[in-house]
Amino acid sequence: MEFSHFPVMLSECIDGLNIKPDGIYVDGTAGGGNHSEAILKKLTTGKLISIDQDDAAIETCSKRFEKYKDNSILVKSNFSELGRILDDLSIDHIDGVLLDLGVSSHQLDTPERGFSYNSDARLDMRMNPRTPFSAYELVNSYSEFDLKRVIRDYGEEKFAPQIARKIVNAREKSPLETTIELADIIKSAIPVAAARKEAQHPAKRTFQAIRIEVNKELDVIRPAIDAAVAKMNKGGRVVILTFHSLEDRIVKTAFNEFSQGCTCPKDFPICVCGNKPKLKIINKKPITASQDELDVNSRSKCAKLRVAEKI
Repeated sequence: MEFSHFPVMLSECIDGLNIKPDGIYVDGTAGGGNHSEAILKKLTTGKLISIDQDDAAIETCSKRFEKYKDNSILVKSNFSELGRILDDLSIDHIDGVLLDLGVSSHQLDTPERGFSYNSDARLDMRMNPRTPFSAYELVNSYSEFDLKRVIRDYGEEKFAPQIARKIVNAREKSPLETTIELADIIKSAIPVAAARKEAQHPAKRTFQAIRIEVNKELDVIRPAIDAAVAKMNKGGRVVILTFHSLEDRIVKTAFNEFSQGCTCPKDFPICVCGNKPKLKIINKKPITASQDELDVNSRSKCAKLRVAEKI
């Protein structure tokens, strides 16, 4: 199975890592392998550990990286397990980590994966197809209160109460089975005038929210950052691509906390906490895609890139 993915801000990510030819790097979201291969091309004696939980990604990358077998290690796992993965590989220190937190083009464009509201398929949305909990279970088992919470908090959808009520009413007749069925229900819950004001599909925010909840996407970001900082050599870089405000907020908060250092009250004459900053933020404002990239890849529109360096 081909696992295609248009790499978002490829050159910006590679520049952000500031790669040393003999360094040890981690791509925590290998996907189709584009970012990973760009890293591998810059290595001589260095190593790259590429991680992904998707079987299709592992299959694609194992073939693609065959010519880099002396420099490449491929691991099927979630990047939240970064610390354990490095321990299992007896790797004590690394020189850079890249996390691309977006859903891959392959996952969006493969109808049977159930990520898209534009194609009719069984409700799924699992990034790891081997996990038991899918969008089908969520939509048909969550209470109206929990549906509203997920759609409001993770989709930032102001019509969350109406959408949750419509879903509950519809599933009382029969379980919701497909993406188009769900998308139509969502569309019917949003006032026509409000829907017309937006360029995007009315189901986009709710599908995003359900996907985040199914895969616990927000829960895995901070553990990966913490593990990366703990294992990082001085001068190593943490480079993270986010695609919505909730992800970016977690990354920004983590970077700010690691760069803060002393946490003593401002009126203390001397520092007594002993905390020292661990990261230096390279770009105060997130980097966004160039117009040239946006012209050929509209999925880069929401991307934000943040870079920090171990000190």
